[in-house]
Amino acid sequence: MKIALIGYGKMGKAIEEIALQRGHEIIYRIDVESEDLLEKKSLKETDVAIEFTTPSTAFHNIMKCFDAGLPLVCGTTGWYGKIDEVKQRCFKERQSFLYASNFSIGVNIFFELNKKLAELMAKQSQYEISLEEIHHTQKKDAPSGTAITLAEEILKEIPRKKKWVNEGSTNPEDLGIISRRIDPAPGTHIIRYTSDVDDIEIRHTAHSRKGFALGAITAAEWLAGKKGFFTMKDVLGL
Repeated sequence: MKIALIGYGKMGKAIEEIALQRGHEIIYRIDVESEDLLEKKSLKETDVAIEFTTPSTAFHNIMKCFDAGLPLVCGTTGWYGKIDEVKQRCFKERQSFLYASNFSIGVNIFFELNKKLAELMAKQSQYEISLEEIHHTQKKDAPSGTAITLAEEILKEIPRKKKWVNEGSTNPEDLGIISRRIDPAPGTHIIRYTSDVDDIEIRHTAHSRKGFALGAITAAEWLAGKKGFFTMKDVLGL
């Protein structure tokens, strides 16, 4: 595949390394100093774009790829307030779009474990529930998109929790998410169920960005030839 990398920070460089190992070609590396390459003429020279930028720029980048009819894999989080607009345009114009709050295969399996555990714990009101996420200090959003995904799945399964909050909370209807920023942590997510008699905890810890990069490239390979709005659940058959 001929790939346009939109965002060439640490994540973009990790994706480049994996892409080259798998025989793909990086045509463009687009960052703040080369935004002119987001124009339709340039993007049409590639087969797929992989976007890891910032919450404030992601929506603009998605629209530019749609303008060019370019399949897009998006790993930026924090822009989901506009996801319905993206979905509507994707379906209306038969675009190819795939996003995930986390592309790690391990994390996506972790999502399924979280859902199952929440389902099992739904009637166990003696357990208090909390989430903790730890990332490097350069991460722009808090809580992480992964933590929000985990929290929203818990809220679906456990009616006594009404909303998540990005802090500890004594309100029994709140699901607290504690966000910590510590270098060089690439990402840890912990879900705890705590009672007077015991605790249950599940945890995912990333050792490097390679897992995210491999997942993003796997998603781009899977997206080839498909039209629609997809997530990593589709890629992994979950």
